[in-house]
Amino acid sequence: MPSWEPEKLMAGVSHQDELGQLLREIKERSGRSYEWIGKRINASKSTVHRYCSGQSIPPNFATVELIATACRADRDELVRLHRLWIEAIATAAPEKADDSPPDTGSAPDTPREPAHSGSTRTRGSRHAVVLMSVGLLISCLLVLTASSSPLTSTASRGQVQRITGPSWVLPPAPVPRTLFGVTVNSATGAMPSFKVGAVRLWDSATRWSQIERRRGELDWSTLDRQVAGARRAGLPVLFVFGGTPAWASPNGSRAPYPEGARAAPPDDLADWDAFVSVTADRYAGRIEAYELWALGNDHRFYTGDVETLVEMTRRASRIIKAADPQATVVCPGMGRLWTHAGRDAMRRFAELGGYAHCDVAGIKLYQRTASDPPETMLELATTVNRVLHGAGVHPPVWSTGTSYTITLQDPLDAVTARNYAVRYFLAGLYLRDLNLERMYFYNWGGAKIPLVLQVEGGAPTAAALAVERLQHWLAPARSRSCGQGGAIGLPHNVWRCEFTIPGDRDSHPAAIIWTSTGTARITSPGEGEAHRLDGTSRRVRPGDAITVGEDPLFVEYG
Repeated sequence: MPSWEPEKLMAGVSHQDELGQLLREIKERSGRSYEWIGKRINASKSTVHRYCSGQSIPPNFATVELIATACRADRDELVRLHRLWIEAIATAAPEKADDSPPDTGSAPDTPREPAHSGSTRTRGSRHAVVLMSVGLLISCLLVLTASSSPLTSTASRGQVQRITGPSWVLPPAPVPRTLFGVTVNSATGAMPSFKVGAVRLWDSATRWSQIERRRGELDWSTLDRQVAGARRAGLPVLFVFGGTPAWASPNGSRAPYPEGARAAPPDDLADWDAFVSVTADRYAGRIEAYELWALGNDHRFYTGDVETLVEMTRRASRIIKAADPQATVVCPGMGRLWTHAGRDAMRRFAELGGYAHCDVAGIKLYQRTASDPPETMLELATTVNRVLHGAGVHPPVWSTGTSYTITLQDPLDAVTARNYAVRYFLAGLYLRDLNLERMYFYNWGGAKIPLVLQVEGGAPTAAALAVERLQHWLAPARSRSCGQGGAIGLPHNVWRCEFTIPGDRDSHPAAIIWTSTGTARITSPGEGEAHRLDGTSRRVRPGDAITVGEDPLFVEYG
C-alpha cells in the first residue's frame, strides 16, 4: 500500500487524525496524564491534548518525539510517527480564519505553523509535496534501519533545523531590581514585607470609576494612601487607568466590578482627557509610570474598537508627558494572547500606530493554567514578539498581569508554589533578548489565587521568601546568557542562565540552573559553592555530579 494510504483519505481520515490517534494510543497505554506529559516536554496540558486528539499538528517532529518518548514508545512507533508527521504537514489545510472563543484559561494553542509560510499551495502542488515526502520517508527509514543512533540525530527536510548554543548571549548587564514587581490587591497602603522591586496598582480601589464616582467630584484618599505607602517602601508605582464611570458611559457594557464601572470607553473623550490630566498633574514626580488601560483587548474590560483605544492612548500620552516628562507611559495591557482574537487585536493596535505613543508595551504573560510550568510562558512571549516584529515595532515590554480566570484555578501545593514563584521571575530574566524589562506578579495581598506570596496582614509564604532569596542572589549579578537543554549540552529538561559577579579585585562566573520538570544530573565545570532555595549550600569541585531539580540552584564558581 502506498504510504499515503489513499483509501483512508477517501474515507475522511486525514494524516493529521492518524497522527493524533497514534499519539493518543501511546499516551493511553502509558497511563500518563496530559498534565504530566506537558511538564515533561515543557508544554501546557491543553497543547498536548490538542496534539493527541489531532486538533493540530506539532510544528516540528522533535515535539512529537518528546511526547512519544515520555510515554515509552518503541522504535517502530517512532518510525510510524515520523511518517505520519511528514504526511500531515504536507497535506495540512490552509489555516482558517480565527474563531477563537474568549479566554477561559484553557484557550486554543497558538496557530499551527504552515509547512511553507507565505503561500497557499494548490491541490497539484500538495500532491507533489506528498510524493516528495514519500521519497524522503524512504531515505529516513533506510538511515534508521542502518543506524542505532537516536531518531533526533537523523537530518531530514521534514524536521526543523537543529541549532546548538544558548537562546541568547549579550554583554553583561545588571539584573534590574524592578524586574521583581507585584500587583497590589489591597486598598490600605500596606506593602509587601518581603523584598520586591516595584508595585502596580489594580484591584486596589483605584479605578477611575472609584475615584470619580460623579463628574468632577474626585476622591483621592485611597490613591494617596497607596502612593504614600509605596514611597515609604522605596517602590516605584505603576498606576493603571481603567473602569469608565457609569456617568461617562451610561449605556456602556458593565465591567466585572461592583461599583458599576463600564467596559466601554467614555462617550465623550474630553472626560477621559480631563481625568488623565488631573491625575498626572497631582502625582507628577510621585507616580513613576501609567498603564493606559488594564486589558485593552478583553471584551470584559474594554468593548470599544481598536481605533478608539489608539486615540485614547495618543491623547493620554500627550497629557502625561506634558505634566511629567519623566513619567513612563505603558500602552494598554494586552491579554488573552493565547487566542487568535487576542493576538489580532494587539496586531491591529500596533498597525494603527498605537505603540508609537508609548514608552513601553504592556502584555499579560502567563501560563494557560497555574499548574503549567512557568517556562511555558516563553512560547507566548515568542508569539508576542512575532506580532510586534511583524508590525515593525520594537518597544520595551513589561508583563503587567495574568488571565482574568486565574482566581478560578486550583491552588498549588507549597513546594510547587515556591518553585513556580521563583521560576516566574526567571522566565522574565530569560526573555532579556526579547526586550522584556519587568514582571508584575498577580497579586500581592489576596488569597484567592493558586499561588499566594503574602496575604495582607500575614507572614510571607515560603514562595515569597524564595523570591526574596532569588533577588539576594542576583543583586550584584550581571546577566550574560540563558539557554536550555541540548542546545547548551545539557539534558532537555535543564535550563541555565549565566552571570558575572563583580568582586573587590576581580569578577567571577555564576549560574542559576533548574529543571522544568523532574531532576537531572550534570557535571560541575569548576570549583564553587552551590546554594539552594532552602538556604543550604555545599562545595562543588570540577567533575562533581550535581543533581538539579525544579527548585533553582545558584552556583558561584571561583
